[in-house]
Parts: sequence; structure tokens; C-alpha cells
Amino acid sequence: QVQLEESGGGLVQAGGSLRLSCAASGRTFSNVAMGWFRQAPGKEREFVAHISASGSNTYYADSVKGRFTISRDNAKNTVYLQMTSLKPEDTAVYYCTATNRRYYARPITLPDCDYWGQGTQVTVSS
Repeated sequence: QVQLEESGGGLVQAGGSLRLSCAASGRTFSNVAMGWFRQAPGKEREFVAHISASGSNTYYADSVKGRFTISRDNAKNTVYLQMTSLKPEDTAVYYCTATNRRYYARPITLPDCDYWGQGTQVTVSS
């Protein structure tokens, strides 16, 4: 059974940091791009970042560029999202996703995503 399990969410003050982790099990995802989306209450799920299979290419939403860093450890089948300088508008449920290709020359979209985690809540207080 394929599973993506996020962890690391929580409550943090504005300006603080959190690191999200996404551990994959059931198969290896080292040969596909992985990413993060988020969904705030009443809003659509939106792209945050993705990383190519090799880890050499990354894409970020403009809203998080310079504050968030995506990385991966293929030996551990794990993807990370380091979030710094957090803002109240970053409050959302964050979802990890695995795509169906090694590399995308553009930000990934929902149809690119084959697997999803259950999500982890990130709340940033002002």
C-alpha cells in the first residue's frame, strides 16, 4: 500500500519557522518529482513547491519564494519543506504529493499528482 505521511506541522508565531517532512512508503519515489501544496479554509488547493527526482531542480510559488526551501533525501524516501519567516497567510493544511514524471519545466499542477498525503496543519499566529 502506497502511503505519503506528512509531519512537522503545528502552531507558530509570525516570523517563526517549521520544517515539514513527508515520508513515503509502499514504493520508492526516488524516480519522480515530489511536491507540496496547501489549502486554506474556503480556498482552493494551491501549489507551494516541487523538486525533481534528482533534487537538482526546484520550483516555488511566488508567495513563498525566498522563505521556503524544498529538499529530498532519496535514501530515506523523504521530502522536506523548510519554512521560515512564516506569515499568518501561510496558515493552511499542507499536503505532500508524488507526481508521475522525473522532471517538470514548470510548476506542477493537480493533474500531475498521482499520490497525496493526508495533510498536516500549519497555523501562524500574528
